[in-house]
Amino acid sequence: MTPSPLSLTRRTARTFRLLAFTAFAGLPVLGLQGAQAAGWFVPKTQQAPAAAPPAAHHHAARPVMPAGRPAPSDAPQQPSAPPVLPLPPVPAIPPIPKEAPPPTAIIGLISVQGVMQLSTAAQEIQQVLGERRDKLAHEVQKEEASWRAEQQKLQMQARSLTADQIQLRERHLQERRARDQREFGNKARIIQEAYQVAFHQLERTLEQRDGVIARVAAAHSMNLVFHAEQVVLHVDGQDITVEVAKRLNEALPHVFIPDDGVDSEVLAKSGKMPTTADEERLMRQASQPQEAAHPASAAAPAKK
Repeated sequence: MTPSPLSLTRRTARTFRLLAFTAFAGLPVLGLQGAQAAGWFVPKTQQAPAAAPPAAHHHAARPVMPAGRPAPSDAPQQPSAPPVLPLPPVPAIPPIPKEAPPPTAIIGLISVQGVMQLSTAAQEIQQVLGERRDKLAHEVQKEEASWRAEQQKLQMQARSLTADQIQLRERHLQERRARDQREFGNKARIIQEAYQVAFHQLERTLEQRDGVIARVAAAHSMNLVFHAEQVVLHVDGQDITVEVAKRLNEALPHVFIPDDGVDSEVLAKSGKMPTTADEERLMRQASQPQEAAHPASAAAPAKK
């Protein structure tokens, strides 16, 4: 019996992204975390309102029950029996003719984390973008020190300055702080999006229908692949992690990483290469024939 095509779950994609964002958890706010810890751009914490004093205890008079209505009893009430409701009939399900059984499951295992550790492309992403992240963090720290030096200088010279001069220099410091926040936030976004571009290329090489995982599994006649972390016991020959990493390094030894400072969104608009919008459009087009087939079968008149 010919095994069905490889079944790849959506959890694989989520696992790839989880590992990815774990490695670069600080990229969206690169450098800004250290600045915020030192007092930059941190809104004032709102104090919780004081708790209201407990209300005074009063002995209120017991309300008079209207005539003809039984007074409530202090004894615990017994649970009442469930109400008797109508029971509509259910349709009789006729026997279904025997059909061909599904193909025998030939199981494989893969450790995504193990593949990432052995992948030269993943190591390149870590090294290149890690250096950019550290460089940005150094720039933030340097600017923070310079800004605080100007602030202290203003405090020391305040006695010799007029009120207008103090107000002007304070406004310049505030404008500089806002400008720094915009510039550093934009640089952090560029690094984060460069990472997304590079990692998505690695992810697609592994996950797509004719990708590395599917090819290796098909070579071993596997039609069901689980994450190795989900399996307690397996036999030799079922784990394809090392082979997948080897094939991945052969197919994709390096990834495309936008140059330092190049905005990936601007690069996407240049038309030099396909974009994620093109990928989404192709996915919708691939799903349209399947969606069109289901309404056609549902519209067929039922036999009486």
